Amino acid sequence: MPVSTSDSRRADAFDRPPSPPPSRSRLWLEFVNTDAAAHATRGDLLRDFDSLVSWLTAFGALEHDRAGGIRRRAVLQPAAAAATLVDARRVRAALRMLAERGNTSARVCDDAVTEINRVLGRSAGTRRLERQDDGGYTRTFAPTGDAFAGLMIPIVESASDALVNGDLARVRQCADLRCHRVFADNSKNGLRRWCDMGTCGNRAKAATHRANRLARATRPPARGRDRDRDRDVG
Repeated sequence: MPVSTSDSRRADAFDRPPSPPPSRSRLWLEFVNTDAAAHATRGDLLRDFDSLVSWLTAFGALEHDRAGGIRRRAVLQPAAAAATLVDARRVRAALRMLAERGNTSARVCDDAVTEINRVLGRSAGTRRLERQDDGGYTRTFAPTGDAFAGLMIPIVESASDALVNGDLARVRQCADLRCHRVFADNSKNGLRRWCDMGTCGNRAKAATHRANRLARATRPPARGRDRDRDRDVG
């Protein structure tokens, strides 16, 4: 699997996260939404190792300074970088199952926990609290030893929070059958159906409007219906 060494800032516009980056509680869901199922027309957003590093950096899961070192190490250890990408996709697949079925399947939760613990168990390092440029704070993880081992730590810790806090009941898959994005429903009534009202929500409303208009257009005139009813009665 090739390892791209191109500039991290080459990421396409649709790869870029909202500003500011998503909260820790949503990070694992955003990671799930990088797969090809969520981007049928564009394919997997983790196209290569460089794309993985770019995504982690853009979404606040990897510091810019450390990302540079990771890329330099990838040039020296392309096989290890390629294996890290494969592993990241494996983690993502387990987390998609957790997002889609974890609230109704204990087996799916157990499988996700096994995967999360596998990642946590092999990643030794130092956890720190860092001040951000905007004055806020963020938790960071600096692995010791294997430079690639800790890349998935923020992702699996985000998923761990969802399990610990009982948040899976609020995780939804978009109701648009053409969309496979998952999201956290934080609405007051818990009835949110679409990942984004501006895209999937509006598309569903437009489809309903077209269907209603077509039904009205093909409905027989009222007088015609009355004659048909009278003839049937007679």
